[in-house]
Amino acid sequence: MAKTIAEINEKIRKGKAIVATADEIITIARAKGISRTSKEVDVVTTGTFGPMCSSGVFLNMGHTKPRIKIGGGKAYLNDVPVYTGLAAMDVFLGATALPDDDPKNRFYPGEFNYGGGHVIEELVAGKDIRLVATAYGTDCYPKKKLETWINISNINNAILFNIRNASQNYEVAVNSSNKIIYTYMGVLKPNFGNANYCTSGQLSPLLNDPDYKTIGIGTKVFLGGGIGYVAWHGTQHNPNVPRTSKRIPLESAGNLSLIGDLKQMEPSWLLGTSILGYGTTLTVGVGIPIPILSEEILEHTLVTDAEISAPIIEFSKDYPQLQPNILGEATYAELRSGNITLQGKNIPTSSLSSYPKAVEIAHILKSWIEKGNFTLTEAVAPLPGAESGITFKPLKEKPIMETQ
Repeated sequence: MAKTIAEINEKIRKGKAIVATADEIITIARAKGISRTSKEVDVVTTGTFGPMCSSGVFLNMGHTKPRIKIGGGKAYLNDVPVYTGLAAMDVFLGATALPDDDPKNRFYPGEFNYGGGHVIEELVAGKDIRLVATAYGTDCYPKKKLETWINISNINNAILFNIRNASQNYEVAVNSSNKIIYTYMGVLKPNFGNANYCTSGQLSPLLNDPDYKTIGIGTKVFLGGGIGYVAWHGTQHNPNVPRTSKRIPLESAGNLSLIGDLKQMEPSWLLGTSILGYGTTLTVGVGIPIPILSEEILEHTLVTDAEISAPIIEFSKDYPQLQPNILGEATYAELRSGNITLQGKNIPTSSLSSYPKAVEIAHILKSWIEKGNFTLTEAVAPLPGAESGITFKPLKEKPIMETQ
């Protein structure tokens, strides 16, 4: 008989819920079988910990005396620019923002950068952040310049809002050219000198719920060490991709927009990260519980690294021209072995995401549920699936003609 989220939550409140992580459930189901396991296990927890560039934080610092209208002006946090096109004291800090005058910037491949992701990490760690702002001044907001220190404990709001996180599968990056290249997938050595990938495979949230049967808008999640929610489907959400018979996408498919209170989060799960020769980002920890409501849902959580394949993409020529050339595919079991074979060549592999940290997130979320500190939520709306017709499309460029 199918279970409900309400029934599972009642067991959580009574301390009787049976919870397993996404790697543990594979062993349990092999020993006990699908039918028995689906009846006994209530929740499977997932996790991922990797760089997620489409992340950022909304901040409200409170009003000064006299008031200043930062909205429409310019503002910097530790010399990193923030977006000010909001109200008087609201700003948005993006993970990839870089200082205007950073001599390293993104154009010097031998240097690392300091940017928005690092400011977010320092903010959540409780460090003082230097705020400098200029405004044009109005009758109701006369102040034109502000220089001060802010701290997460003394600002009104800090809302982490990430518009594309927890991607459902991803590509493997290689470089066939005769020179080293610097990409968002890390440094790629020439002549297929290495292969980089970036998901937690069998622990990854959306790979354990490939058709979004339980994960939807309103789903409560582990986000950055605190509690967050699925706010919407993420940008570039692309459910219409080829899939295996077990519904596992063969390339990047769905993703999530996530939101949560930065004041509840921890710096160990939100790390400012510099990708050599590319720029900055934020490494984010995400964990999502999957309620085992049926045998079908359980079966999807039994996916293994050996069953998940990722496309191998050439990054030196094809990727920049928006014509990705899929050279082959590799399973996550092969990728995690440390080597793959491509065109007869043995290539060492490396992951930008941390599998051990993903395991840790899944176990933390498991402990929260077992202790009754984390109950599940019903999705208020589903994520768009393959039937939605949503696809990720390239930009249609049109020349801008100068007016006479």
